[in-house]
Amino acid sequence: MNIIPSVDLSDFTSGDAVRKQKFVDAIGKAYEDIGFVALKGHFLNDTLVDTLYSEVKNFFNLPVETKQKYEIPGIGGQRGYVSFGKESAKGKKEGDLKEFWHFGQYVEDNPKLAADYPANVIVEELPEFNKVGKEAYKMLEKTAKYVLRALALHLGLKETYFDDYIHNGNSILRPIHYPPITEEPKEAVRAAAHGDINLITLLMGAQGRGLQVQNHKGEWIDAIAEPDELMINVGDMLSRHTNNKLKSTIHRVINPPRELWGTSRYSIPFFMHPISAMKLDVLEGCIDENHPKAFDDITAGEFLNERLVELGLIKK
Repeated sequence: MNIIPSVDLSDFTSGDAVRKQKFVDAIGKAYEDIGFVALKGHFLNDTLVDTLYSEVKNFFNLPVETKQKYEIPGIGGQRGYVSFGKESAKGKKEGDLKEFWHFGQYVEDNPKLAADYPANVIVEELPEFNKVGKEAYKMLEKTAKYVLRALALHLGLKETYFDDYIHNGNSILRPIHYPPITEEPKEAVRAAAHGDINLITLLMGAQGRGLQVQNHKGEWIDAIAEPDELMINVGDMLSRHTNNKLKSTIHRVINPPRELWGTSRYSIPFFMHPISAMKLDVLEGCIDENHPKAFDDITAGEFLNERLVELGLIKK
């Protein structure tokens, strides 16, 4: 497959059984074939998107010493600011050419879970930043819930199978700034080839070239969304849970051509995580003679911790 399929979530939420099934079939096939879709009909509106980008740019334009006030030690970068070059892809020594921010879950009905998660970090200099971030977080989380409901049906599970696992899940909204490139990068790229850790990722800001996806022939293809689309891909947790029936696809963000080195790039992925207690054991319905169980049993929390160590965000 050499193009990213496009689907419309309003088919799933329409109340029309035929349109709903069409969406389930289309997204299921796309995730079995290449692991990515471009999605229209999500719950973000244009005003929210524009305001979020404006606030994100305002934050990254703050002086470095101001931003570094919000870099919180000892939490593996799970909340607040992570400075330029700190994160590297699994197996890579070079840090990616990016800085980013993390908004985390807003737990409302589970004091124990609220105590387990690091607190969100408030940016004093920008009074709207956290409010807008929370609103976008909630709309992306709602979109992800319906995508996972469609995937549950595709897998032969109850439609609401994932609902309890993602309620108060350890999800992350990550505004990323790829600054202008000022000198010839040695080995580093804006984001080295990697698979995501989580269940699914919803990406804002995939307009224009940069994001590339590796298809099953090993070819890199451009993944370019329309302005009203989110790019949504399968993460390693969901791939593992489905015994690789749904594919977690390797992807990267390449450096721009030299004439565009002076420009910034912004993208905002939402990493949909379940609660840490969710068992990622391979689903029985995804095991057969031709597809024996490929993964050991593990919880989402254990798997996340393993990967944060591999990424260099948590030290052993």
